[in-house]
Amino acid sequence: MNDTSAVKDALRRQQIETPSWAYGNSGTRFKVFAQRGVPRTPREKIDDAAQVHRFTGVAPSVAIHIPWDRVDDYAALAAHAKERGVRIGAVNTNVFQDDDYMLGSVTNPDPAVRRKALDHLLEAVDIMDATGSSDLKLWFSDGTNYPGQDDIRDRQDRMAEALAAVYERLGDDQRFLLEYKLFEPAFYMTDLPDWGASYAHCLKLGPKAQVVVDTGHHAPGTNIEFIVAFLLREGKLGGFDFNSRFYADDDLMVGAADPFQLFRIMYEVVRGGGYDAETGVAFMLDQCHNIEPKIQGQIRSVMNVQEATAKALLVDAAALRSAQRSGDVLEANAVFMDAYNTDVRPLLAELREEMGLHPDPVAAYKASGYYERIAEERKDGQAAGWGA
Repeated sequence: MNDTSAVKDALRRQQIETPSWAYGNSGTRFKVFAQRGVPRTPREKIDDAAQVHRFTGVAPSVAIHIPWDRVDDYAALAAHAKERGVRIGAVNTNVFQDDDYMLGSVTNPDPAVRRKALDHLLEAVDIMDATGSSDLKLWFSDGTNYPGQDDIRDRQDRMAEALAAVYERLGDDQRFLLEYKLFEPAFYMTDLPDWGASYAHCLKLGPKAQVVVDTGHHAPGTNIEFIVAFLLREGKLGGFDFNSRFYADDDLMVGAADPFQLFRIMYEVVRGGGYDAETGVAFMLDQCHNIEPKIQGQIRSVMNVQEATAKALLVDAAALRSAQRSGDVLEANAVFMDAYNTDVRPLLAELREEMGLHPDPVAAYKASGYYERIAEERKDGQAAGWGA
């Protein structure tokens, strides 16, 4: 796509969801680091998410996580989001922070524990009904630590049974996005370790079950863009959880470790029609800002995705296809690299100004005084976060 106006139009339509948990205190399994101004309630998380949308113009939804974002009235929470200029996005479930889930949740050998986990998943669909959300995000920490600890086939049967029950409960305009993860916290065998396992379960269930790709959940050296291309081709790519990794599931800012990989992924999204409305691909950040300011970290991450997308849109598709068909290996790679090496920051700054935004979202946020205000207003009460 060489037409600058067409590139801008595509970027203008881009939407990147931010996660409520990114605004709370977080850290590693060794220490959670507290920061000033951290939200104390789900409503305050939404307030912070609204700031990211205010300064970027492309983050109109915020994902919530249950029970971290549990409230008495979810319709009122959705109304609060609307008042702030955003909406509730995906509803994320949590079947990994309860003592009962030590040996798994929906794949646990104890039927009572499996029932408890399934009830939580079904409750999340009720919350979707109340908030108007169309996406249910499912990630399971289920697995085993030792050979022989449990039967691998039995655990797959239990997983399939639970997923089928959730699928049956979904409304006509709802779907679930099934995540996978190579390891952690299970170290010997994870029940959904890779895209193939998630794909197989989703394929069996039907169109309302799709795979979500978390960019930090793969083995080192995995060709994630191949996974993206394959799932798009099969109509089974539901969305992304964007983050960056050096060693494992680091949940660092997207594009921090390997911006070239992010570009390659976004190229396959563009190539496979992933930005077409009918594909329904959801783009979400899934990060924990342990040492950097929360809102600034989210704004910078949105900008990183925008830059990778702009470069992907600038790939000269005709020249690339011509080189590929003629077997000109070096020319094909050169066309690809020319797009990646393009400095797209001026184009994005120009686009933001056309959208009525400041060309530098981070600078605009820092000058707004929002952080200073919330740091003062949120002195009292229990800050949101997760324990470690």
